[in-house]
Amino acid sequence: MEPQVAELKQKIEDTLCPFGFEVYPFQVAWYNALLPPTFHLTLPGPTLAFLVLSTPAMFDRALKPFLQSCHLQRLTDPVDQCVAYHLGRVRENLPELQIEVIADYEVHPNRRPKILAQTAAHVAGAAYYYQRKDVEADPWGDKHISGVCIHPRYGGWFAIRGVVLLPGIEVPDLQPTKPLDCVPKRADRITLLEGFNFHWRDWTYRDAVTPQERYSEEQKAYFSTPPAQRLAFLGLAQPSEIPSSRPAELPFTVLRPKKPQNPSRTRGWFSPSVSPPASPGP
Repeated sequence: MEPQVAELKQKIEDTLCPFGFEVYPFQVAWYNALLPPTFHLTLPGPTLAFLVLSTPAMFDRALKPFLQSCHLQRLTDPVDQCVAYHLGRVRENLPELQIEVIADYEVHPNRRPKILAQTAAHVAGAAYYYQRKDVEADPWGDKHISGVCIHPRYGGWFAIRGVVLLPGIEVPDLQPTKPLDCVPKRADRITLLEGFNFHWRDWTYRDAVTPQERYSEEQKAYFSTPPAQRLAFLGLAQPSEIPSSRPAELPFTVLRPKKPQNPSRTRGWFSPSVSPPASPGP
């Protein structure tokens, strides 16, 4: 890895990793190369970017402390607020840099996603994006099958949170890191994609590989709880105390309430060969 990239990666990791996040560098060109122009990031190809994901540890290290300190503010989605806070700290800790942050849930006015999170995770080498095209002679006929990313250490027990773009910093010599193909067998890929698309509520697709760490039972219960009741679940507030309007001040972006994704209802924006509009799971 180039010294400049390694140095910036370390600085971002120092801000995020203690709170259960991971960071992976990539070039904008690698992302754009897999997508039609409509979805391109409008920056020069060699521009440096970082993919940010959360591990199971984020729940205890970041979310719960954040809610304990901020739960009386006007919250929309608590996880989105927490992630926005921590990504905002990256900007605060690197004031000398021009930094653009795109959260995984952000969309344009026409509802087109600003970032296809799973494609970004794949090109950054963070997680392998398994799609229908990865199954030879697939058995699904005319059914729509959404793809899903699997992390080599956490399986499906993680979430893609966004990208950090560094306009003006170009790294043409940065070499790509291929994501680890940790579900290489056809039968296992079929099981994974069917689990994600048709049985996502039972969590089992996340165990496509044996993970080093899973979501705790408390974390699973939290994400299975209707959003309006989640703070009450943690004993931090009653549902009636949680206004649904926009916070008076946000770190860097407008946050929108996010419902748990039902992959069976997700439709690709131009073909099943690219990321669904939302990254999988909480």
